[in-house]
Amino acid sequence: MSEFPLTAELDVTRYSWSGSELSAQSDQVIVEVPVALVYNGISHVVMMMTPLDLEDFALGFSLSEQILQSPDQLYDIQVVQSERGLELQLRIDGEAFDLLKARRRNLIGRTGCGLCGAESLEQALLPIRPVTVDCSTTLDHIGQGVIEIAAHQKVRASTGSAHAAAFFAADGSLVAVREDVGRHNALDKLVGAMARAGVDTRGYALVSSRASYEMVAKTAAANIPILAAVSAPTALAIDYAQASGLTLLGHVQPQRQQIYTHPERLRATP
Repeated sequence: MSEFPLTAELDVTRYSWSGSELSAQSDQVIVEVPVALVYNGISHVVMMMTPLDLEDFALGFSLSEQILQSPDQLYDIQVVQSERGLELQLRIDGEAFDLLKARRRNLIGRTGCGLCGAESLEQALLPIRPVTVDCSTTLDHIGQGVIEIAAHQKVRASTGSAHAAAFFAADGSLVAVREDVGRHNALDKLVGAMARAGVDTRGYALVSSRASYEMVAKTAAANIPILAAVSAPTALAIDYAQASGLTLLGHVQPQRQQIYTHPERLRATP
């Protein structure tokens, strides 16, 4: 496990509008460290992220980026810490490693950018992965999920700066929540946690962010049929969701949701 702290306490100057005065106080801020993923001894990518649930992230990233086709292709994960950051050393199946070498990228961390370092336009977009499972749920369940995940966001509660990705079963029951300073990382951690636990993916993912192309691609690659985002989707995300058979919602709140693709999986009430 990583010994890096998740938050840091710093001295700040706070201005009170009601009292019109400055005061010295302390504040909790989120920690962000470089984390390298190393496959069979070869470094593939460096991510800037919160050092939490690293094993989940390693597997989830490998699956959502289609480096691995199944969790069985990952044999071992070692977390190695140095003064400057962390290495996740993964030992993977030889066939998967050969494919990785054939399409290697030189990606640099992507707290805000999901495609940094792609060497060509062909590498920028992952192949469309069709969703092969189905489920039905209600808009009431999805809306209430926004309230429920907030109660499980411990890092956000202390810092105000962590994204969350959660998975709910079709009946609205919460299965897992993961947090990170980066929205892509939070979703990868969720995908990895579900894969490690063998969770049935017939449900929906809810993310505390916008739905970019990559968030849709990762959800489809994980074979989760519904993605709900608190903020808006991009045009490319909508196109990708339509093509992959994914139900995509945006602007999700307890009393409001906007459906962009494949509404047939959704009902207004139970």
